[in-house]
Amino acid sequence: MRIEEVSKVAVLGAGTMGHGIAEVAALAGYQVSLYDVEQKFLDSGLQKIRWSLAKLEEKGNLPHQRAEETFARVKPTLSLDQAVSDADVVIEAVPEDPELKKKIFSQIDKINRRALLASNTSTIPISEISSASRRKENFVGLHFFNPPVLMRLVEVVRGGETDDATISLAKDLVKKFGKQSVICNKDVPGFIVNRILGPLMNEAAWMVARNKTTVEAVDSCAIFRAGLPMGVFELADYSGIDTIYRASEAMRQRGASSIPVAPQFKKLNEQGKLGNKSGEGFYKHIGEGGRPAIARDKGESLDPLTIFAPAINSCAWLIRNGVSTKEEIDIAVKLGLGFPDGILQMADRWGLDKLVSTLREKEKEYGNAYAPDPLLVEMAERGKTGVAAGAGFYDYTSAEKRYEEMTLRKSPPVAWVVLNRPHRLNAITPKMIDELEMCLKEVDRDGSIRVVGIRGEGDKAFSAGADISSYEFSSPSKVFDASRRWFEVFTLVERLSKPVVAAINGYAFGGGCELVLACDFRLASKSSQIGLTETNLGLMPGAGGTQKLVRVVGLSNAKRMIFFGERVPAEEALRIGLVDAVFSNEEFDSKVDEFVAKLAKRAPIALKFAKRALNLSFQVPTDLGQLFEAGAFSLLVTTQDVSEGISAFLSKREPEFKGE
Repeated sequence: MRIEEVSKVAVLGAGTMGHGIAEVAALAGYQVSLYDVEQKFLDSGLQKIRWSLAKLEEKGNLPHQRAEETFARVKPTLSLDQAVSDADVVIEAVPEDPELKKKIFSQIDKINRRALLASNTSTIPISEISSASRRKENFVGLHFFNPPVLMRLVEVVRGGETDDATISLAKDLVKKFGKQSVICNKDVPGFIVNRILGPLMNEAAWMVARNKTTVEAVDSCAIFRAGLPMGVFELADYSGIDTIYRASEAMRQRGASSIPVAPQFKKLNEQGKLGNKSGEGFYKHIGEGGRPAIARDKGESLDPLTIFAPAINSCAWLIRNGVSTKEEIDIAVKLGLGFPDGILQMADRWGLDKLVSTLREKEKEYGNAYAPDPLLVEMAERGKTGVAAGAGFYDYTSAEKRYEEMTLRKSPPVAWVVLNRPHRLNAITPKMIDELEMCLKEVDRDGSIRVVGIRGEGDKAFSAGADISSYEFSSPSKVFDASRRWFEVFTLVERLSKPVVAAINGYAFGGGCELVLACDFRLASKSSQIGLTETNLGLMPGAGGTQKLVRVVGLSNAKRMIFFGERVPAEEALRIGLVDAVFSNEEFDSKVDEFVAKLAKRAPIALKFAKRALNLSFQVPTDLGQLFEAGAFSLLVTTQDVSEGISAFLSKREPEFKGE
């Protein structure tokens, strides 16, 4: 079967994952049969789909008509026969009971002998479930993440007898769903993400159980030192202690983790303290959506490597055994767990020699469960210990330089400066400001670079503004200093001797918008929103926004945007001159690359002086500005670029400017 032949998807189970998967399939345009064993489960699932679609519509991400059409494509049924008889794809999302899953697929064999068969199991080996089917070659794991509508990752899991055509179709289906797949090439319990998350959570809990640290210290370290979007124990409470405990036990029973399940998970599960849903787990939870108050200083003395070492060890096992690749492991933790960077990129920064030492210390104290994987030992012995050594899991050359919160990628004649905190919507911290300054100064000195691009990592935000939690507001003087610091660094963008292009793919609010305004060109994806939104918090722009916005969109538009804290959609931003071009989401990257490449072919010395002259037009009287213009013009006449430009014009060919 080819992806073009798929028109109907059956989803079995209308619970938390099932109704979400059904919504994803319907949003992708497929007819969906949603099956469950009782009407109340179907009613609940449909109600949640309706609520989710309304939320997407409310946020401007889904037109009303499309929301109605999507909901109409989901057909509930209490008949398994009716659900799967004419389905092209069957996705099972019933509770994590292997016998229940096997029973369902043995029944499907009698009803439909052509559909792609998939299980959404998160821990049970696919071969174990597919043993009940006579079509094992057409059986695959499709592990979605909760909530399926929002989470982009899907693990595609190859069973023991799954054929290549089935894997290919599954990948195509995931792409049609608008998701990113990673392939689990061998059928191991826990697949990729849970094989990493299990050791991480259990080791964190063991460290507390052994009185080495506290719950709050671990979470403070995870958030403020490792950059995770939430603490390890906070995530456990959010996911559900019962869910974590069952998954950990299921993997332990199948030999997936050498580290035993930490005692707190069993105890809390037995006490009914299941996390957010019960009101108490590792933390006490008051109200919906509230997060525990985790102090930054609690984890300052804790080395993140002591928490993450077993999880990284598990990654090495996955690579050495051909289950996954370093690239897909890092994609998986970023999209599935919200890590700011890939866990192997983090390991390279921390140092693989230190990692091996940490594991050996734990092994000496707690046993063989912590023995470093042979791959890690081999890499350390060969000197491939990470960023400091120039190579680790990844090679580190002058082409790419990774800071903690920024990445500088050079591909002459273009350099990309990347805000790299996607888990925080690339919110700006003091460290990011410092690293941005370093990146800008480096590209300005590099004669091989003609154009500089600035973008945010991920596809949700250029930058949502300041990370307020990272700033100290104890006195007006400190706030003033922070405001001036931002302005000074953003002014470097304006004064850079090379054109700077902002690639806006997602949100650019507050300080993110002020950085965008400092750039020479602003290119946006169709779904982007831009604005100086500080007045929504009772504040005002503080890094030059009030001054720069007027120059770009005029006083009237600037007042409206700032006074109302508007989030301006990309098309409207184009109309008022806030951005220079808007491209479809699908073509955005290629169109930006095309624009930047075209700009890089221009005469670099001419652009350098033209940029300075244009910027002076807002800063000095016209006569003084023209004096600079005349001086620059007379200097340019003497350059080889001018000779090349005239020669190319007379010869009717494209000029090849050398910057000389």
